[in-house]
Order: sequence, then structure tokens, then C-alpha cells
Amino acid sequence: MIKIATFNLFNFIEPPGAYYDFENIYSQEQWQKKLQWIAKYLNEHQPDVIGFQEVFSPKALAELTKSCGLEYFAVLDRPDVVDDFIYSKPVVAIASRYPITEMYSVEADERLAGMMGMQAGFSFSRKPLRATIVLPKLGPCDCYVVHFKSKRPLFDAQTEYCSSQPEIEMKTGQLLAVEALAQWGSSIQRGSEAALLRWAMVERRAQTQFPMLLMGDFNDSLRDGVLASLTSVDTRIKPDPTLGDIKQQLQEYQLQDAYDLYQNSQYSLSSQVRPATYYYFAEGSVLDYILLSSEFDAKNSRSLAEVGRYETYDRHLINPSFDLDSQSTDHAPVMITLSIRR
Repeated sequence: MIKIATFNLFNFIEPPGAYYDFENIYSQEQWQKKLQWIAKYLNEHQPDVIGFQEVFSPKALAELTKSCGLEYFAVLDRPDVVDDFIYSKPVVAIASRYPITEMYSVEADERLAGMMGMQAGFSFSRKPLRATIVLPKLGPCDCYVVHFKSKRPLFDAQTEYCSSQPEIEMKTGQLLAVEALAQWGSSIQRGSEAALLRWAMVERRAQTQFPMLLMGDFNDSLRDGVLASLTSVDTRIKPDPTLGDIKQQLQEYQLQDAYDLYQNSQYSLSSQVRPATYYYFAEGSVLDYILLSSEFDAKNSRSLAEVGRYETYDRHLINPSFDLDSQSTDHAPVMITLSIRR
């Protein structure tokens, strides 16, 4: 069995660094509580491969994961820093018990981005990371870690837009309309990131035929049309019948939600409502996902493994204890267990 997890760390930054604002600095006590909380999760759940988001201090994270038995670690991007201690734009990272043989920072294809109508120089808000990991009995697998653009408006209606129109006094209704535009701009960025990442994954797959795993904070529901490109199979393209099974051709480059694969497996015990991974006030939503290629679909004739377990660790969100969880995270880590097929 192989355990794969995704974990948004929520402002993982070692003091005296500050996240976003000079006042946001952990005390040593707070920092140690955060390290202990993460280590407790890693030691109790024992993931073999885990993708991380909101990483400001990669070196500290590498040391922590190594102490928990995850010998291998990869991070390629760097957060922005101002005045030597105020950090923004956190990065993604990955840790593994098994060797990482290659790592790559995924870039947006400029030509395709232009064909989609994006401005020149379009880039991911946070660069996705691809790590090729040699997993037992599966061999090399391409593991992608992502943190798509958040739902925060792309610009501020009152400060950025109104300041560019000082001669116009904006009414509430107008401000709401501008805010809706800013919100949609964020969705355009997030959806474009998803579509361009899928292309990058498919291009890599065509070259190597390695199994693919995509994990991370999607900042949106996978059921939402904004992210539909990640798993969509609707097409007007007709597969070539001379190349073999048409269904197999379509599935070869398809990604599927690990939760759905688990629900359709022999291991699923119930069809309960899917646990939320994030709460905004009292409303829960699923933002954190693990997607898998056809090698992990038991119904595929070429499958190598199947999803034997799906876990959402949400105790700190549902019933938090201040003493235990005050420096935890605002997301629920998600972990799946892959059972190797014999």
C-alpha cells in the first residue's frame, strides 16, 4: 500500500519572517506548536508522498519532514520577500519516502495561453511542481503539486478601480458590479491555470507514459465549471479506430477524482456526504483534491493500483481544541491509500 496526501499548511513561515504584513510574525511558542501539530499528523498518518501548499520556509519544512521519515524533498520556486522579512506568494513543495529522480517547475505554454485570449506573459499565480518519484511496484510516477489562484478578487473595486477614476463618484450598485468583474477575473485566472496545467501533464504523459498524480489546493470545487477542464472527457475529437480500443484512448490521458474512484471501489463502505476540507464561517466546501490517471482506476484494463481508502482529517475544523489546534491549519489534509493490484 502507498499513501498519498495533500496538505495546505496555512502560512508556514519561520520567525522572524512575517507573512504578508510586518505584524504577522509567529512567536517561538506559536512556531513550535505549529511544527508539533504538523509532525503529529505526519507521524500518525504516515503518508509516503505528500504535497504541501502555503510554504514560506522550505528549509524548515524539509527538516521537519525528514525528521518524520520523509527522506526526500523538493521545492523549486521561491516566495517573494520585501524588506528582508515580509513574505508573500508562498510556494508548493513535496516530500517522499521514496526517491525523487526528477523535479520540474511547470510553466504555462505561451502559445496556448495566447490562443485562449490571455495577455502576453501569462503565468501561474503559483508555479506547479512536478516531481518524478519511484514508487514500489509502480515505478516512476509523475506527482504534481498545485495551488491554484484563490477566489479573492483580482483587484480591489474601491481602491484600485476607483482610484483610476477619481472624477467619478461610484455608487454602491456600481461598486458591486466592479467587484463581480474582479471576482470573475480571479475565476478566469484559476480556470486558465487548470487548463494549461492539464496540457502540460498530457504533453509529459505522451513523452513518458508515466502514471500521473495531481494533488493540491484547487481553491474551487472540482464540480464547478471553472475547473472542469481538469477532468473533462466531452469531445468532438474522434479517436483513431486503427489505434485500438477507443475508450482506452480517451481514458489514457484522463484524470479522475480519487474520491470518486474510492466510492466506486470494492473498499467503499458507504456513500456518505463528502467531508468538506475548508470552512468559510459555517459553510463547508471541498477545495483540496487528489486526481489520478487511469493506472489507478480498477475498471481500466491497464490499472496497476486502486484507491483502497480516502481520508479527510478535519477534527481541528469540526471540533477544535485551542491547546492542540491553535496553530494548525484552516484546511483539512486529504490522504488516499493506494492498494497495488496483483
